[in-house]
Amino acid sequence: MNLAGKTVVLAVPRTYMNDSGVAVRVLARRYVGSDPEKILIVHDELDLEPGAVRVKVGGGLAGHNGLRSIEQHLHTREFLRVRIGVGKPSGRAQGVDHVLRRPGKSERELLGVAVEIAADAVEVVASDGLVAAMNRFNTRS
Repeated sequence: MNLAGKTVVLAVPRTYMNDSGVAVRVLARRYVGSDPEKILIVHDELDLEPGAVRVKVGGGLAGHNGLRSIEQHLHTREFLRVRIGVGKPSGRAQGVDHVLRRPGKSERELLGVAVEIAADAVEVVASDGLVAAMNRFNTRS
C-alpha cells in the first residue's frame, strides 16, 4: 500500500506474541534490508496510562516479550515504535494477566481512541518523519 507517497507494508504476525521477531525478521529481509529505522512496531505498553500513545526509537524492552523477540531476531533495539498505553496491573497481578484480560467498558473506549491515534501516528511517521511524529504525539495529554 502507498502512504504519503511511500510503499508501506502492514503485517499482523500469525506467530505468538512472544515469537513476533520471527515474522518481523522475515519481513525486514524482504522489504527493508538491514535498516531497523524502516521498521515500525505498534505495541501495548504497561508503563503508559491506558489510552496514551507515544512514539520513540529504540530504548528498553520493559519486560515486553514480543519486543525481546524482535530484538533477538533483528539484533538491535533501534526500530521505531508506536506505544499504546494499557497501564500497570493493580496490586500483585502479573503483566501478562493484565494485558490478556478483557478491559472494562471505559478502558475499551480509551483503547479504541488510542488505536485510532496510533494509526494517525503511523501516518505521520510515514509522511513527515519520526521527529515530527514524536513532537506531535509525545506532547499530548
